[in-house]
Amino acid sequence: MSSYATDVVELLTVRGETLAVAESLTGGLVAADITSVPGASKVFRGSVTAYATDLKHRLLGVDATLLAQRGAVDPQVAAQMAAGVREALGADWGIATTGVAGPEPQDGQPVGTVYVAVAGPPHAEDGATGGGKTAALRLNGDRADIRMESVRSVLALLLERTAGEHTGNERAQDTERNGGF
Repeated sequence: MSSYATDVVELLTVRGETLAVAESLTGGLVAADITSVPGASKVFRGSVTAYATDLKHRLLGVDATLLAQRGAVDPQVAAQMAAGVREALGADWGIATTGVAGPEPQDGQPVGTVYVAVAGPPHAEDGATGGGKTAALRLNGDRADIRMESVRSVLALLLERTAGEHTGNERAQDTERNGGF
């Protein structure tokens, strides 16, 4: 388990929020990292490993025209995967990974091209999805290195997005945990 996964589980537990994961190049590594954390069942709804391009459309609702025109390795695909898994699995937050781990290029993209995305809960006042963000990565290393850095990066992106939306209770719980008042 990574410290990022532990931090995600702790933060979402405090906030009373849930998480769903859509994975392509990471093939289940994000879900495995999260579920290795004790207490993950309080926040983790589930995951979809949509390795095949057609599954990104059928299971996650990624636009078929977008996939046909740009391929699966695209920032908009990552964003739609995150939003789609959030909706499909009924979670507050959705995160997604798509990219090229190698050894060969894919969809005209070189090895190490990765997109990670976060889709957050809708804002009550307007219904628009909040907390959404996509990050483009250019990673070095072998296939295993690229996949593991993708896991770390998507969890870090989720922590970044949730950090700006504190409930106020996180600090109180941290203080209690460290013996303060």
